[in-house]
Amino acid sequence: MGDIPRLNGLIGALENGGNAFSAFTPMDVQSAMFMAASKYDGIVYEGEHLPWDIVALRDSLQFMMDRRRIADSGSIAPPVTSLARVPVNGIEKGQWHAKQALDTGVYGIVWPHISTVDEAYNAVAACRYPRLKDNPLYEPQGIRGDGPARAARYWGLTQQEYYDCADVWPLDPKGEILVVLQIEDTKGIENLSDMLENVPGIGAVLIGEGDLGQELGFPRQYDHPELLSAMAQVVDICKQHETIVGHPHATASNMQDLMDQGYRFLMAAPARTYHDLEKGLELSGR
Repeated sequence: MGDIPRLNGLIGALENGGNAFSAFTPMDVQSAMFMAASKYDGIVYEGEHLPWDIVALRDSLQFMMDRRRIADSGSIAPPVTSLARVPVNGIEKGQWHAKQALDTGVYGIVWPHISTVDEAYNAVAACRYPRLKDNPLYEPQGIRGDGPARAARYWGLTQQEYYDCADVWPLDPKGEILVVLQIEDTKGIENLSDMLENVPGIGAVLIGEGDLGQELGFPRQYDHPELLSAMAQVVDICKQHETIVGHPHATASNMQDLMDQGYRFLMAAPARTYHDLEKGLELSGR
């Protein structure tokens, strides 16, 4: 089909220096229909704190296929890109959840509780197919199993076309898979610079301020100075390594401040009015 246009709307929003807007959502058909009609760049199907249900994820992805919106967009992909957050913490080194989600057709994985270089490496490797050492972009060495028939069909590609773009961005500029690592504890902050220096293929870092605040002793106190200081460290480290950093609780009231601080992957809780999202789009000139 010639050159394949950008399929991942989150990457499309981020790769030219822009901001991307997303939200967590349950794995169910009604949520999928609601989100498919939204103005978000992407959504993250929640499998960490809600039940992991690969059949529900499959059905949700199918109901993201709003044929009129896809036709009007001029793409073959849904305008709202689907990712999935897996249930396992980094220390558990889960791989099969990511494999099943990717084989179902999601365009990326959000990995909770990543705290070490080894955990970060595993997260990226699980989203890549294996290749020989003499091939370009060998590291991180892929460990994803080969079973892409459903994903290729969902993406609207042949299997070979799928292989050509089913790699992680920005390591592979043509890659359509976004790997998002959540930094949710002080150990992760301490090791973040080493992760970004030694693990290519990290698409974005998302701060888990809820768990971070829990460890610091200020649970759900999002304005506490110690929590804000720790989060600022993450932002500074990401800026030093030219890595996109995300915030999980963007609202209409804090959107401008978050953008000014350098957050570019902004997660606004779904609301029927889309007020928080619309505020972010307005501030971004979109």
